[in-house]
Amino acid sequence: MKPLGFLGVGLMGTPMALNLLAADIPMLVWNRSPGKVSELVAAGATAAATPAEVFAACETVIMMLATPDAIDAVLQPYSSAFAKMVGGKLVISTGTASPVYSARLAQAIERAGGRYVEAPVSGSKQQAQDKQLVAMVAGSPADVAEARGILQPICRETFDCGAIPGGLTMKLAVNHFMIVMVSGLAEAFHFADAAGLDPAAFRDVLDATPMASSVSRVKAGKLASRDWTPQATTADVLKNIKLIDDAISQVGATSPLLHACFDLFDEIVSAGESGADMAAVASVFDARRLREKVGA
Repeated sequence: MKPLGFLGVGLMGTPMALNLLAADIPMLVWNRSPGKVSELVAAGATAAATPAEVFAACETVIMMLATPDAIDAVLQPYSSAFAKMVGGKLVISTGTASPVYSARLAQAIERAGGRYVEAPVSGSKQQAQDKQLVAMVAGSPADVAEARGILQPICRETFDCGAIPGGLTMKLAVNHFMIVMVSGLAEAFHFADAAGLDPAAFRDVLDATPMASSVSRVKAGKLASRDWTPQATTADVLKNIKLIDDAISQVGATSPLLHACFDLFDEIVSAGESGADMAAVASVFDARRLREKVGA
C-alpha cells in the first residue's frame, strides 16, 4: 500500500494527519518548518525532506497550506518540474483559498496530467482533533468520490459541491456566517460586561437558548474566561474576510456586515494580536469604549 502524502502540518494539519494515522493509513509528511513533523513521526508517519519526495512516493497528496503563495511555493506550477511532480497524482487541497485561484490551479494540474479536488474543511483545531470537520468537496464525480473516502477518518460529514470552484465558494459562504456570528457574540459579551452582568451567567443563558451552537458554546466559553488560546486566529479570520469580500465582488452581492467585521479584525491584527483566537476581537470593543471615555 502506497503511503498517503500530507503537506502542511500546522494548527489544523497536525490533528488531521494524526487522525489519518490513527486509521492505519501509512503517511509521508512534509512541512516548511521541519520541527513540526515530530509529533507525526512519533505517531508513525515518515518525514520527507521535500514536497517532490512526497509526490514521488505517493499517488494521493493532501495539502493543508495557508495561502496561494504557499501552494505555489510548494507546487511551483510555472516550473519545468511541475508536470513531473503532479502528473498521474490526485491532489486534494483542504485549505482556504480564492475560488479564482483554485480554478486556475485545477486547470494547471489537469494540463499536467494530474487530478485535483477542492476539499476545504470547516471547523477549528478542536473539531479537527475530534474528527468533526465538515468538508466541502468539488471536482469530477470520480475524483470527488475517491477524495470523500480518503477524508472519511477526519470528517464528520462531506458535501459534494459540484464542479470547481464550488467547494471553496461554499466554504467562503460558511465562513461569512461564522465570522459575522462570532463578531456579534463578542459585541453581546461587551454589552453584558458594560451592563455589569456576570459573564459566566450570560454564557449559561446563551447556551440554553435556541441560538446556541457548537461554535457559540466554545466561543462564549472563551469570551467568559477571556481565554484567547487560538483555535482560529484573528490573522486567519482577516485573511478569510478578504477572500470572502473578493468573492462577493465577483458575483455582485453586497456585504455591509462583513465590512464591519473587516474593521474589527483589521484593528486587532494591527494591534499585534494576530495569533490570538478570533474571540479576542472582544478586546476591540473594550478599547473603543475606553477611547470614547477618554475622549469624553
